[in-house]
Amino acid sequence: MDTKSSVSMPGTAGEHLLQQRFGTVERADRFYRQQVLPELNADMTDFVGRQEMMFVATASALGHCDCTFRAGPPGFVRVLSAGRVAWPEYRGNGVMASLGNILENPNVGLIFVDFLRDVIGLHVNGHATIVPDPEMRRAFPELPVETVPGRKAERWVNVHVEEAYIHCAKHIPRLRKVTAEERAWGTDDMHRKGGDFFKAAAAPDR
Repeated sequence: MDTKSSVSMPGTAGEHLLQQRFGTVERADRFYRQQVLPELNADMTDFVGRQEMMFVATASALGHCDCTFRAGPPGFVRVLSAGRVAWPEYRGNGVMASLGNILENPNVGLIFVDFLRDVIGLHVNGHATIVPDPEMRRAFPELPVETVPGRKAERWVNVHVEEAYIHCAKHIPRLRKVTAEERAWGTDDMHRKGGDFFKAAAAPDR
């Protein structure tokens, strides 16, 4: 049995328990030592600066989970320092599921996947705060000004990094990048936004 204290290792108590149970302690420990960092290094910073999409996982105080998608021009997620990243939040459907979870439980998990060039992924875990756009721009005047009609940052999510590590390339598909004309940044056209694709409005219990 591994005698090292799990307190000094990355990961959760649940991870460590299952590593013991299924005999993967040595492999997991090697991954922790070789791949898991407490902040972004230069290569991770460059990687984030090239990305146009990410997935964001949050959970409420009761543990009810949500996973959402965010996208923007390359570098829409700003690396403010090795230990801090931020992205703008725009007007959406008004539900604010992710921000509501962050208000209750600041722990977040981000994953960036490059499907186009590097075909690799990066996990960034940490705790988040919500900052109004004017306050962010006073603190970071170099933040870019939006040039796309209909896109105006209302607030920013700041993530204070606690873990950053690779997501392996195995099984990541290579995709094609669409042209600017095929995108619809800032649109209020319900058809271009997807409409009622899953026919939820017509559900019998409505």
